[in-house]
Amino acid sequence: MSKRNSQASKAAARERLRLERERQAKKDKLRRQLIVAGTGVLVLAIAGGVGFGIMQANKPSHWEAAADATDVTAPKNTEGKNGTTVVIGKADAKKTLELYEDARCPVCATFEQAVGATVGKDVDAGKYKIKYVGATFIDDATNGEGSKNALSALGAALNVSPDAFLAYKSALYSAEFHPEENDDKFADDSYLLEVADSVPALKNNSEFRKNVEDGTFDAWAMKMSKTFDDSGVRGTPTLKMDGKKITAEGSDNAPMTVEQFTTAIDKALKG
Repeated sequence: MSKRNSQASKAAARERLRLERERQAKKDKLRRQLIVAGTGVLVLAIAGGVGFGIMQANKPSHWEAAADATDVTAPKNTEGKNGTTVVIGKADAKKTLELYEDARCPVCATFEQAVGATVGKDVDAGKYKIKYVGATFIDDATNGEGSKNALSALGAALNVSPDAFLAYKSALYSAEFHPEENDDKFADDSYLLEVADSVPALKNNSEFRKNVEDGTFDAWAMKMSKTFDDSGVRGTPTLKMDGKKITAEGSDNAPMTVEQFTTAIDKALKG
């Protein structure tokens, strides 16, 4: 090979090497740009995700929204602002027994199972009326929904009739259906409807079912709960008449037997 051809070959090799380096440099530059762009998109996606997460976290829950609602559908057979006054009994009954209960309260269940039938007989006889005030504080303590959901369902029963309300309340507190305090079964509409099937006026009642499933009285339940919170009562069951607590003799607790209840009520009726 001549010296000239050798030099030309070397020059051509150097040119190919230069062109290859340029191509590689362009590839490296493009790759870096893609990485930076991808990172930017990822950062934006993460930022967007975080922003969405914060927005969702700050979004009020269904029950919080219900509590803040200004348009409240109250059940029939109620009175007062937002229908939170629930008084059941004969109009000519001179006294009113105030009854404060939480649907999930195990002590309320014990009270209702032992004394509920006596309260019903007294109301039917016109001995006194009852004013019901529903609470939901057990939900607050356990991060649950059963107290609120059951109270809304009680509103649906009250919308049918006062008798349906009392019968449904009794069923919810019964030994057959009342769950343990830490079991939030009342949060499930299907379970509330199962309990309702034991009440003739509610079984196969399509309007009642729809109101439970649609949460028609959810806002009402939260307004009722606020009424309890504003009452100054701090525990359930609490009974009052003429503004005074009704307790078992020698105790600060509600009467938990028929004998205790009858003694306390007769004393309150005379007072």
